[in-house]
Amino acid sequence: MFIIQSYLLAVVFCFITMLCWGSWGNTQKLAGKTWRYELFYWDYVIGMVLFTLLLGFTMGSIGDQGRPFVQDLMQASGASVGWVILGGVIFNASNILLSASTSLAGMAVAFPLGCGLALVLGVINNYLEQSKGNPVLLALGVALIVVAIICNGMAAGRVSKQGNSGSNNKKGAILAIIAGLLMSTFYRFVIKGMDLDNFEQPTAGMLTPYSAIFIFSIGVLLSNFIFNTFVMRRPFVGEPVSYKEYFKGSLSTHLVGVLGGCIWCLGTAFSYIAAGKAGAAISYALGQGAPMIAAIWGVFIWKEFKGSDKKTNLLLGVMFLFFIVGLGVIVVSGGN
Repeated sequence: MFIIQSYLLAVVFCFITMLCWGSWGNTQKLAGKTWRYELFYWDYVIGMVLFTLLLGFTMGSIGDQGRPFVQDLMQASGASVGWVILGGVIFNASNILLSASTSLAGMAVAFPLGCGLALVLGVINNYLEQSKGNPVLLALGVALIVVAIICNGMAAGRVSKQGNSGSNNKKGAILAIIAGLLMSTFYRFVIKGMDLDNFEQPTAGMLTPYSAIFIFSIGVLLSNFIFNTFVMRRPFVGEPVSYKEYFKGSLSTHLVGVLGGCIWCLGTAFSYIAAGKAGAAISYALGQGAPMIAAIWGVFIWKEFKGSDKKTNLLLGVMFLFFIVGLGVIVVSGGN
């Protein structure tokens, strides 16, 4: 299987993770013009599962290092599989809430609040699990990103007051916060089932990134029959939707959702692959720089802050600045 050998390449993979995690929401925005997010989410999960298989039989099966994808799956212990599936279930609950938040308040609000909170709490959880990197610099980088999150929340609050969708924005922000709390925990459970210290000769019974991301996606798919079915019947906004409506969707609409799942899955797989060299806390932290990417899409492409006053724009500018500096400090923390 493909294994990263240098910290620099691990950082590159983490930045790809950040781009993917911050960009998949665009597919929801595209599909959302004619498609409810509860229906979109089924295609998203299907895309995730399919892409894990593609990764497993390509990157996960090449080279002479580590265990090939199928062999790694066959030798996995029940405990390792259980930890990773639990991570998938927790992630799915959080991601459904994040999707709901995006549909209510937009990418520029949902991602910085939800993923930003997940970053802060998740870094602490993952560092306790695997203490890799300079803790002082890592804490400083996270603190800078906290400032960015606060600025984003203030900007979103000003937009709520100025516009006519204050109720939706408030509900969306609350859902984003709950999603962030849940999302901060899933990664730690996934890495419990992986041998991050030795991908070349992993411990018997434990998983490598390619088998872990596949099992993780199965956990997401299975839990989706419970979580998403419930949300379809009791949506956060709008009327209930049925499976009958899902099968009425056009091929192009379904493919947009599948693409979203593929984009997210690529980022997550690269995060797991990079964690072996960069450490779980740093890999997770850099990937969770996704709110900055999502905010860029929301502000400049989807015009979610169109017509904002100067103070709101200033807050957005400060948010971007602190996110960039904070991410830079996190990168440096792993090189010490």
